Amino acid sequence: MIPSTTEMFRALVSTPSVSCTDQQIDQSNIDVINLLANWLDDLGFDVVVKPLESNHHKANLLARKGSGDGGLVFAGHSDTVPSRESQWKVDPYALTEQEGRFYGLGTCDMKGFFPLALAACAAIDDRQLKKPLCVAATSDEETSMAGARELESLEFPKADAAVIGEPTDLVPAYTHKGIALMKVVITGVAGHSSDPDAGVNALDAMHQVISKLMVFRTELKTKYANDAFAVQYPTLNLGCLHAGDVPNRICAHAELQFDIRLLPKMNVQLLIDDIRTRLADIAEQTGAQIQAESSCPSIPPFETRTTGNLVRHLSNATNHAPRGVAFGTEAPFYQALGMETVVFGPGSVNQAHQPDEYISLDRLKPTQNILENLIHTYCATS
Repeated sequence: MIPSTTEMFRALVSTPSVSCTDQQIDQSNIDVINLLANWLDDLGFDVVVKPLESNHHKANLLARKGSGDGGLVFAGHSDTVPSRESQWKVDPYALTEQEGRFYGLGTCDMKGFFPLALAACAAIDDRQLKKPLCVAATSDEETSMAGARELESLEFPKADAAVIGEPTDLVPAYTHKGIALMKVVITGVAGHSSDPDAGVNALDAMHQVISKLMVFRTELKTKYANDAFAVQYPTLNLGCLHAGDVPNRICAHAELQFDIRLLPKMNVQLLIDDIRTRLADIAEQTGAQIQAESSCPSIPPFETRTTGNLVRHLSNATNHAPRGVAFGTEAPFYQALGMETVVFGPGSVNQAHQPDEYISLDRLKPTQNILENLIHTYCATS
């Protein structure tokens, strides 16, 4: 009724759906959503495709089979990061099978989850379903998470559980850090470089800003800890700096972009307010205008109980204790809809966002088997 797993992989990889903050690179995800919608329709699901309120060139999908409340959701995002094709040894938009791997953009993160979820759905006799089985696909996870922020409008059933199929090496992830992307913009006064007092140097002020942020980073590391993560403390990464234009002019503008990875229960707004207070002193000392602001809405930290049914089921199925992951996902948005949510999927995050992204073929069938078992557990028993 639907193509083979390999053919679904091939179709999804060959259909570009890059999301990027650079609008010249950003693409619609509609073609990927339509592929999924057609396959799910062939499987007898009721399919809703809904354009985003914030961007009608992007869309979310919710496919549902069965009535009532409860049941299970398989969820993932339909977009990928951009690829630098010159760094790839294979075509990122053509599925390549070699050395026991599928290579291609999205094979790991995370278009590759959908063929396995759909194959699991196809293996279940509809007459066994007693609770709803759902598949959800979102847009713009790799940038603004705009799709996840509009999930509520899809009118999900009151599902019992949701599996977010991000690459976790088939280890259930019950928690992850939040992400706050920020920027500091400094406006000085230009002047001839031969007279430092002729202007206000934005780079000089930025030097002090960076020093303050590094002190703040050390304080975060000292103050907070969570042993669920390999990196047990919050991180602050100075990612990108743009400033000035020529060496013989006093720099009038500088911009720093950085991110903070928050532990669960940390409050992002309190951190931002703290940073602004610290930087206000520099503005007063230097005469520069300093603005610290979010680059986009933050991604909340995520945490669910390790004693929850879904966590325990996946731990038993894989013989792996649940763990935390450092990368952000859509899990908190599904959790906010009342579902027990776990991040769990094939592939390794070490291959995500990398040239020659791949997923190992020996992970495919075990993943499908586990998903089939989840359907029986959550949807085919009273």
